[in-house]
Amino acid sequence: MKDDYDFSKSVKNPYARRLKKQITIRIDEDTIDYFKALAEEKGIPYQSLINLYLRDCAQTHRKPSVKWTKG
Repeated sequence: MKDDYDFSKSVKNPYARRLKKQITIRIDEDTIDYFKALAEEKGIPYQSLINLYLRDCAQTHRKPSVKWTKG
């Protein structure tokens, strides 16, 4: 390895704004099973499919229908 590196001609990573952030989220098993089956059908990882779906919701400003029931 060199002692010094010259970064004067470097360029910013064009994909840096698209980096993903790892989070912890709790999702029902039946929901995970649904996305896993759909992802297998489409040939992509289920986490990528969930990310694509959530991104689409955010871009189209889709809001969930939330109905609370007494348990």
